[in-house]
Amino acid sequence: MSDIINLRRARKQRKRAGDREAASLRAAASGESAAARRLRAAEAGLAGRRLDQHRVGGDADTPEDA
Repeated sequence: MSDIINLRRARKQRKRAGDREAASLRAAASGESAAARRLRAAEAGLAGRRLDQHRVGGDADTPEDA
């Protein structure tokens, strides 16, 4: 026989877990220096550009004749 689950309590626990995760991300971001934040943003941009370079096929944003 399975256990009875209070859906309201489960929903609140899931929301609290999400709030804790978001709070820890905000705390980590506010604890780093401006230089570290700029470095992290630059690395993310570089990773995105590298990913875009490996795409195969035509993009909707760029003309095919260019």
